[in-house]
Amino acid sequence: MKKIIFGLLSVLLTVTGYAQSDVPGVIPKPNSMQFLSGSFRLTPGTAIYVNSNEARPVADLLKERMEAMFNVNSEINDSKREKQGINIIYDDQFENEAYQLTVEGNSVSIRGSQSGIFYGLQTFLQLMPAEVGTEILIPNVKIDDKPRFAYRGAMLDVGRYFFPTRYIKRFIDLMAFYKLNTLHFHLTEDAGWRIEIKKYPKLTEIGAWRQGTQRGKPAAETYDRLPHGGYYTQEEIRELVAYAREKQVTIVPEIDLPGHTLAMLAAYPELSCTGGPFRVLEHWGIQEDVLCLGNEDTYRVVEDILEEVIALFPSPIIHIGGDEAPKERWSHCQKCQALLTRENMKDERELQSYFTKRMASYLESKGRRLIGWDEILEGGIAANAMVMSWRGEKGGIAAAQQKHEVVMSPSSFLYLDYYQGNPKNEPFNIGGDLPLEKVYGYEPYSDQLKKEEQKYIVGVQGNLWMEFIHGEDKLEYMGFPRLIALAEIGWSAPGKDYAGFTKRLKQNLPWLDRQQVNYRIPEPYGLKDTKTTDPVVRVTLEAPVQGATILYTLNGDDPLLKGISYSKPIELRLNAEPVEIKCVVRTWQGRVSGTYTATYTRVNAE
Repeated sequence: MKKIIFGLLSVLLTVTGYAQSDVPGVIPKPNSMQFLSGSFRLTPGTAIYVNSNEARPVADLLKERMEAMFNVNSEINDSKREKQGINIIYDDQFENEAYQLTVEGNSVSIRGSQSGIFYGLQTFLQLMPAEVGTEILIPNVKIDDKPRFAYRGAMLDVGRYFFPTRYIKRFIDLMAFYKLNTLHFHLTEDAGWRIEIKKYPKLTEIGAWRQGTQRGKPAAETYDRLPHGGYYTQEEIRELVAYAREKQVTIVPEIDLPGHTLAMLAAYPELSCTGGPFRVLEHWGIQEDVLCLGNEDTYRVVEDILEEVIALFPSPIIHIGGDEAPKERWSHCQKCQALLTRENMKDERELQSYFTKRMASYLESKGRRLIGWDEILEGGIAANAMVMSWRGEKGGIAAAQQKHEVVMSPSSFLYLDYYQGNPKNEPFNIGGDLPLEKVYGYEPYSDQLKKEEQKYIVGVQGNLWMEFIHGEDKLEYMGFPRLIALAEIGWSAPGKDYAGFTKRLKQNLPWLDRQQVNYRIPEPYGLKDTKTTDPVVRVTLEAPVQGATILYTLNGDDPLLKGISYSKPIELRLNAEPVEIKCVVRTWQGRVSGTYTATYTRVNAE
């Protein structure tokens, strides 16, 4: 259990005092943070107090971390009054997820709703300084905080690449630490079916396994020919749901329908328009074969599947995908065309809308709501459906104007499988260009929406699609720190300050080091391509991680092997030939970034 409990356990190492001039690494940025004079000393004897049973789970979490930190058993005491020590105070007068954290003198109070005191604890932990030293001094501070958006999500595409429950728990921990509250679990794909459905066992017996995986650009030599697969049993799903609930995370399952269903059709080809045969997908791309919507058995099977999904996931919303469903098979299918004619539909887009509306009605009969990708707007949308806008913001804007709730997830800002730096220095991925600063700069409220329409934008989500993310280390590299930027978009008050964010991020990233998260180490601040008329340029760099060092070369050599340790501004004398700075960042734990470069060129004055 202790290995699971969020690598923060090791963060609570004895650390030095906190200088008031330092920028605390609290992310997301609180709505209001007022520093007071002095600091609070955390010691092995610090007592924990709770005012109710609702506060006890948060106190238990803190206690476990203090035990791992100090190797002592700190007591949890019941008390209706605040006392010296750490007070966890459940107060149902607070809004959901809101909290107040006060650190002053000899006491700490974390007050709020049940989810609020959990988030207050995360902030309290982040206030601890990063440097290793002799004692823990936490700055006296008063914080009043609540989220901007109710939905703050991250999507894991386990359909294409399976991750064990052990890792899903780790990912939930990381989400919760940054106050992300929704895990969108993309469970089914052309390339794999990942959830046990007892009524249809072949979904996992056949659909959960493929014989190889595309590793690079579409060519025969880029397939690894290694069998890959796996699925979550219903008992494992219940375990994950319960674990996520403890961390204030809701798991929203996605059963992608009616497209991206090749794994389903491999198991039950009679649900297709052609009858197959099919095999679980090994390469990437949109597939022509989809569910046959003119076959009444399709609706019966899908409803049976959703019935078992609903029983496992208490989430009020169920994601049915709806994206990238080609219409070609339907246009040549007698059953589909007969249904289209019988229901007086104009085209195959309305046929898909018919399917989606039936699924929405079924989910509503079970007390749930349908959410789908923005394609569900095409052909007409179900009355109570939610929309997840991924093809830019256009779908989300249209949905909000029609008074449908929207989660903004545009690919150009929030697809975290895109490159985050120069592709020649980054691990191979699907494409795109999405550096950290661009993610951070995203604003979910479009200028095209009237003020009364903005209320239908209920949140944001970052997506990790796994076509080329074949492992935990690469997932963390692609996800972090961009998910941290997303967390701030979803939680903090509007108004972007990237410089302030990077200062807090610098203090915060050592926490990921201590959890052994394989995050992408950002480029040194101040490193950028420059054209100038000046013959001499002074380049000032700053490490992006507290305690890290920068190694650089000016002659093209590998900076990790032959680099100079940066300690003062670099003076470049520019002549006819450009000068290139090549550098790497090495953290205090010895992790090394990719190689980053910047070219400095002298140009003639006009």
